[in-house]
Amino acid sequence: MSSLELPPFSYIDTPQAWQACLATLEEADQLAVDLESNSMYVFREEVCLIQISTPAQDFIIDPLVGLNLSPLKTLLADPNVEKIFHAAEYDLILIRRQFDWPLNNLFDTMWAARILGYKRIGLANMMAELFDIELDKRYQRADWGKRPLSAEQLAYAQRDTHYLFQLRERLGKELIEGGHIEEAAEIFAWQAQVQPGNDPFDPNRFWSLNGISELTPQEKSVAFALYNYRQQLAEKLNRPLFKLIGNSVLLRMAEQQPRSMQDLYRLKGLGNWLVRRYGVEMLRVIDQGLKNKPPKRPRPPRRPPQAVLDRYEKLHQWRRDRAVARGVESDVVMSKDALWLIARENPKSMQEIHAHQEVIGRWRSRTYGAEILQVLNGKQGQ
Repeated sequence: MSSLELPPFSYIDTPQAWQACLATLEEADQLAVDLESNSMYVFREEVCLIQISTPAQDFIIDPLVGLNLSPLKTLLADPNVEKIFHAAEYDLILIRRQFDWPLNNLFDTMWAARILGYKRIGLANMMAELFDIELDKRYQRADWGKRPLSAEQLAYAQRDTHYLFQLRERLGKELIEGGHIEEAAEIFAWQAQVQPGNDPFDPNRFWSLNGISELTPQEKSVAFALYNYRQQLAEKLNRPLFKLIGNSVLLRMAEQQPRSMQDLYRLKGLGNWLVRRYGVEMLRVIDQGLKNKPPKRPRPPRRPPQAVLDRYEKLHQWRRDRAVARGVESDVVMSKDALWLIARENPKSMQEIHAHQEVIGRWRSRTYGAEILQVLNGKQGQ
């Protein structure tokens, strides 16, 4: 396996360099794009590096130095310029949340691989399998918000876009040869429109903590108070939740109910720095939790009618069988959202299936519509 020497890249951290970079990008009809963020190190992640390659040149753009990056909005939105990503969804959510940049004309090499039935779909796996090229993934979890970046980090960042053109060419040919190009275009278009969730803090997620049901009512009250306090402190300090108080530590605090600084210092898994700075506050929160009434578990969502559940189960089995026959994962065939919509609406004709193309998809409606009607009518396999 080889690790090919890369050509020099351009590091963009001045207005002059950015203008020269932009002039090159605006001439290209294909761009390979990737982002690096600091999601493991802060409460709310931000884009810390933007890698963009043309077939002839690699650029690494530093968004933390105050460059006016607004021209990228026009480039990404241009339907005449193909944007190649590998696993675009997370990156697109980041740039929409932080910059409100739309994107058109996406080619997602990860989704292309999934449609074609590849099993190991990480970029390093794909490059190794198809081109015998080794990509070093040691810096996948690096803190990209720290400066300066090492030469090794920059080389890692360059590789994430440099090789996307040859991967896109290979997978594009396979999509055409396999008759999947229209299916891929539909999925790419949907991926390009992904939107960030509002992601408000929902206190009721407290009930999904592993082990919460084993606590007594009083312990749940303390845990709930600590859960809300942890969220506020993480936002204040711009630290990820798990780096402040892990879930298992939070439940241990609720069980042991420390009442002094010494008790907090003895609590396994709670950082000494956190106790020094916020121990008094935590003791106050625990005390308040002991005085509060236990939290009430929210009512579960209303169960769908049995007929809808029965239809969904039939559709779910059909999707599973169809995926096995194609050699792909089930969601490549159809999303769960589409299955639930079909189960609720119970279409009786192709016309009714086509009426829900915004969820099912035009290609999927046309390709799978007749099979779906047979499933719903109990004629599958006849």
